[in-house]
Amino acid sequence: MMGKNALAGALLTLLAAGLPSLGTTAETAETLTIAGAGATFPAPLYQRWIIDYRQIRPNLAFTYEAVGSGEGVSRFLAGTVDFGASDAALSDKDLAQVDPARGALMIPMTAGMVVLAYNIPGVHEGLTLKRDVYLDIFAGRIRTWDDPRIRASNPGLALPSKAIVPVVRRDSSGTTFAFTNHLGAIDPWWSAEGPGIGKLIDWPGTAMTARGNEGVAQRVKITDGAIGYMEYEFAERLGMPVAILENRSGLPVMPSPGAGQAALASASEIPEDLRLFVPDPEGAEAYPIVSYTWILLNEHYADPAKATALRDALTWGLDQGQRVARDLGYVPLPEPMIAKAREALARVHP
Repeated sequence: MMGKNALAGALLTLLAAGLPSLGTTAETAETLTIAGAGATFPAPLYQRWIIDYRQIRPNLAFTYEAVGSGEGVSRFLAGTVDFGASDAALSDKDLAQVDPARGALMIPMTAGMVVLAYNIPGVHEGLTLKRDVYLDIFAGRIRTWDDPRIRASNPGLALPSKAIVPVVRRDSSGTTFAFTNHLGAIDPWWSAEGPGIGKLIDWPGTAMTARGNEGVAQRVKITDGAIGYMEYEFAERLGMPVAILENRSGLPVMPSPGAGQAALASASEIPEDLRLFVPDPEGAEAYPIVSYTWILLNEHYADPAKATALRDALTWGLDQGQRVARDLGYVPLPEPMIAKAREALARVHP
């Protein structure tokens, strides 16, 4: 057995060699926690980023609650989270509630496609919907799958005489905003006299409601005759068929990363505040329903460590994180938008 003097000497030797002692290792050092909440649309990506980034910064713990864009904006404005997330950028009314000493920034982090996933008995692929047709489905004007206007675009499909069950969001949702903003762009009736544009709207009485992108996807999957709008990743993960949609050029387009990138590239100019919507993209290859999604930040943080950590983590998201986004079915940001987002991030300070 080692004597006391020998043991003391051994400990001194270890310390002299620069080895960490108990209580001072990276794993046990104090952890900085940064809390966020908001959109369900990018939630799978943000949760993956949190896992990946923890490998780089083990003493930095991000948390993210997927509570919907509306609630994310509310918590950000109330200052109960360190960052918010929304698929609908802050409105002028929202910005007016922000203390000028605190400031607010909207940083686009990724983009995605809103798809129409369906559950039609006997139809597992190939459903094509024209613009006026899917608008009228969600307006409650087309009620059965064998409607002549649906059959006209799908001569090879055995469409059943079955009721259409639209599935929509019951919570305040940026995905709803992106979808209804698109419907309003393709037909002025939708915004002027129809259900309207917003994160939470009054859908026709035939619609079934669910909470979150995940909830809509699950409800469509178990409901015969259902069709619902959701972010592409959710439908892809559950192996659900999605409709081929007619775009502004009158061409049918399947959702794909390339079609999403073509849609984003159709925007000619990026505004200084980075509030860029592409409600009805031009281009023969463009998928028709795309949306950026934003992280909401303070310009000024009382805690310098949080300001630095957020700036560093989101810079990583704009770089290495974009490859992860592509792998998960999101649309990576165009390079001009990445450059603008980096400039905006540089304004985050203690």
